[in-house]
Amino acid sequence: MIFYQLFILGSLLVFLGIVLKNLGDLPRLPAGPGDGAFAPKVSLLVPARNEELNIEACVASLLEQRYPDFEVIVLDDHSSDGTLDVLRRIAATPSGAKLRIIEGRPLPAGWHGKAWACQQLGEAASGKLLLFTDADTCHQSDALPRAVEAMQRSGAGMLSLTPAQQMESFWEKLIVPLVYHILFSYLPIAMVSKSPSPAFCYAIGQFILFRREAYERIGGHRSVCNNIVEDVWLCKAVKRSGGKVTAFDGTDAVSCRMYQGFGEVWQGFSKNLFAGLGNNVVGLFALMALVALLYLAPYGFLAISVLHGDRSLTLFWLPLVQIAVALLIRLIIAAKFRQPLWPVALHLFSQAMLLLIAANSFRLSVFGKGPEWKGRNYPLSGQSL
Repeated sequence: MIFYQLFILGSLLVFLGIVLKNLGDLPRLPAGPGDGAFAPKVSLLVPARNEELNIEACVASLLEQRYPDFEVIVLDDHSSDGTLDVLRRIAATPSGAKLRIIEGRPLPAGWHGKAWACQQLGEAASGKLLLFTDADTCHQSDALPRAVEAMQRSGAGMLSLTPAQQMESFWEKLIVPLVYHILFSYLPIAMVSKSPSPAFCYAIGQFILFRREAYERIGGHRSVCNNIVEDVWLCKAVKRSGGKVTAFDGTDAVSCRMYQGFGEVWQGFSKNLFAGLGNNVVGLFALMALVALLYLAPYGFLAISVLHGDRSLTLFWLPLVQIAVALLIRLIIAAKFRQPLWPVALHLFSQAMLLLIAANSFRLSVFGKGPEWKGRNYPLSGQSL
């Protein structure tokens, strides 16, 4: 038992080291836009499906960018709410002169909805740089010039920002931060830009900036037409084509409210989790085992210790230290990305919910019609890491 407990503690300390290294390796965006020598036209591209509550704030923030040459194109993807009406109202105002609205064509066989919407946006764009951003994002007025400057300095063909996450409900605050916990605990961020290997990929689809030549070299979103988590697979495609990918901390430039309430959190994570692992069954169950051993089991040992009055090293002290290290990891990530700190104390429940979501994601993908999101089902694509 002592060797098991030491192994778990050692593993958590390794992950703590990875997190600290990753947070140090994720560069912040340049503080300013540079000297303006590199300022090509940028197309700001937004796919929107049933985004009536979000689209006005998103588009308004894009139209206010302090950048000399850009266009904003929003594709309405067959929304059944008032998304299109909101867009038309914005376009009719003086500030909407740079806004162009297109209505999406029917979804072809073999495509997922967002990839098809983005493909149409890419084809409609006239810029030398293409920014794909989600309809639930808001951008500071200097976000675009700073991102363009970062792309120029890095020489990358694809750049992704890590936005700040806006979380209002209890369930959002409990579960959404796990995205960062997973990404920064298990993936060496430095290798994303340093290694040409597609095995090291990090991208967040809420903000992805392409050089047009890099985007066209991979065939646009056609290369990820049947991938639910298209951002990671775009990164892989760029690397396979010989391009360079980079990532920056954009928490002071872009924010996003990914999901609103428990229903969207449950549906959204169930849609993305198994797909984010490339529909890899071994990978999913390995993640579930890791979560159970590292983040849930220590509480079980501690409970047994308290119930039996056993304050031994193996049943009480080592599990207590394991819990402390796990909470420290979560606390560091929360502080770095401007997330509320109180959910850190509920990390046990966050990880328990992650196990339930993982099981549901597997169930829907393998035994059902696929996860559902905004009225569409996403069947298993067959892709595997």
